[in-house]
Amino acid sequence: MHLQIQKIKATRTFLLNLVEGLTIEQLNQIPEGFNNNIIWNLAHLTAAQQSICYKRSGLKPVVQDKYFSPYLPGTKPDSFIDQAEAGTIKTLLLSSLDEFESDYKKGFFKTYTPFVTRYGVAIDTIDDAINFLPYHEGYHTGAIMALKRLVKV
Repeated sequence: MHLQIQKIKATRTFLLNLVEGLTIEQLNQIPEGFNNNIIWNLAHLTAAQQSICYKRSGLKPVVQDKYFSPYLPGTKPDSFIDQAEAGTIKTLLLSSLDEFESDYKKGFFKTYTPFVTRYGVAIDTIDDAINFLPYHEGYHTGAIMALKRLVKV
C-alpha cells in the first residue's frame, strides 16, 4: 500500500469512528458561525480527492456526480442529507480511496494538469497530489472535530 494513501485511509477511518453515533440531524446541523456541516465535510474529502487526482489527470471521477459536484471547494450544504445518503457518503470515504489506490497501481495517472492550491502549494504531479492530501484531510478533520463539539448537546 502507498504510504500516503495508507495515512489518508487511517485518517478517514478515525473520522468515521469519530462521527459514529451522531444522529442524522447532528450530521446535518450547521452551527452558528459555520457555513457547512459534518456530513458535507465527509463528502468533501472524497470529492476533493477525486478532483485533485482524477480530474487533474484527465480522468472521470469514480464516484457519481451527486457525491462530487455538490461537495467541491466553494460549495456549501444546500439540502438535508438523509440517513441512506449519509451511509453512502461514509462508505465512499473508504471505497473511493481503495479504488484510487488500485487505479494508481495500474498506472492510470499518466498526465497531470498542475495547479496551485488555495494554500499556496504547487501540485505538479499525481505524486504531489497524493502528498498534499494528508494536509487537506487534516484540515477538515479539525473542522469536523470542532463541529462535533458544537452539535453534541
